[in-house]
Amino acid sequence: MSKIDLNELSSMQYDVLRELGNIGAGNATTALSQLVNSKIDIGVPQVRLLGFDELPSIVGSEEKVMVGILLMLSGDIQGMMMFLMDPQVAKKLVNQLMGGYGMDGNGEEDFNDMEKSAVMEIGNIIAGAYLRSLGDMTNLTIDVSVPLLQIDMAGAIFSVPAIEFGKIGDKVLLIETKFDDERVDEKTDVHGYYILVPELESYDKILSSLGV
Repeated sequence: MSKIDLNELSSMQYDVLRELGNIGAGNATTALSQLVNSKIDIGVPQVRLLGFDELPSIVGSEEKVMVGILLMLSGDIQGMMMFLMDPQVAKKLVNQLMGGYGMDGNGEEDFNDMEKSAVMEIGNIIAGAYLRSLGDMTNLTIDVSVPLLQIDMAGAIFSVPAIEFGKIGDKVLLIETKFDDERVDEKTDVHGYYILVPELESYDKILSSLGV
């Protein structure tokens, strides 16, 4: 039985979770910079605890098409990690990773098999970097599944964690980031969304490991 109530977190507990989100997102951005061989700066992440029903409004609407990479977590921390981005952002990153090969004139929501494989690799590396930093900070073991790629409306993507973990709790840790890429038009906002959905007992372990 979990000792934590996500609806009644203390200010210290919330601050610790926010700091974990900030550090994890920073490490993930470093990994992304190395992967696409381009300097990518990260703004101050917006870290929030939200209900599942609030997530679609963060990206725009339930009908907005997003690219999502989902990973199941096991070991000391049980749950799910998601990384979401707009299809055009995924295309930009694939283009950089593949040296232009990935941009073949498809619509922004259409990805060929090679592009899908590249997107999964991008998601796997940046989510892995985030989770490694979380494991290093907490001294907890986090095992990660093979990534699952979804290119679908936000409502459909968010239904996966809602169905899987909604019976455990109704809150997720959302980290919204804005990347500044030296090779991307300054007028283009490059957003990414990290969503961490630990089981309640895993929140206990995370906070306890940090003395909170």
